[in-house]
Amino acid sequence: MAMAAASLGGALGFLIPRRRSISFAAAGGARRRPPLAVVRAASYEAGVGVMATKVGMMTYFDPSNGKPVPVTVVGFRDGGNVVTQVKTAATDGYDSVQVGYHGVREDKLTRPELGHLGKAGAPALRHLQEFRLVAVDAFDPGQELEFNELFKEGDLVDVSAKSIGKGFQGGIKRHNFKRGLMTHGSKSHRALGSIGAGTTPGRVYKGKKMPGRMGGKKTKIRKLKIVRIDNDLKVVMIKGAIPGKQGNLLRITPAKIVGKNIPKS
Repeated sequence: MAMAAASLGGALGFLIPRRRSISFAAAGGARRRPPLAVVRAASYEAGVGVMATKVGMMTYFDPSNGKPVPVTVVGFRDGGNVVTQVKTAATDGYDSVQVGYHGVREDKLTRPELGHLGKAGAPALRHLQEFRLVAVDAFDPGQELEFNELFKEGDLVDVSAKSIGKGFQGGIKRHNFKRGLMTHGSKSHRALGSIGAGTTPGRVYKGKKMPGRMGGKKTKIRKLKIVRIDNDLKVVMIKGAIPGKQGNLLRITPAKIVGKNIPKS
């Protein structure tokens, strides 16, 4: 009878809750401490930037050597770039400058938005963006930011914008996959193929490159060169392609160079 009870207890032992054992280090018997959480600070900009509007692309011929240079023409809407708020570590916990762009009629904005802009003495502006800086002493609410005062020809800039949406695309267009043979009896032409093993791991890994929505997301192109600044036409020519279509909103900031214009840590 006792043997039967013992065997039954061993069979049903997994149903009995067990106290979790505490692990101790081999030397000293100290309890293991959980790993410390890593706090990552938000990245700083190399300098205050501006917002602009993409006009289109063209070919610019360099006057010095006559070589053609593909450039993107960038323009500015009415209202320009105006400082709408200056945040400091004492009041907001960090230093940044909020800039408004693209003047519109007041009936296009809500009353809270108009009240926020009215505190800075700024007109009705459609877009607001922040630029986190190391120091904000040189900026005041209502101050207008001119592109030719912040940048000069030959400077390198980072341009962020929303890329053109391509809709739902397959692996070949979205990830540059190779297709299969079109002849010799092959039945796999543009299909994706295997997406993982069977029993092990028995699932598809996260981040697997597969068909899906392509484009239509924020993209940054770094270290583009300013070829020309035309103050008469109020346009800027930047070498190379910039994300988005004509009329797209752009965010232009000085190019980040670690150790030169932004701190290493």
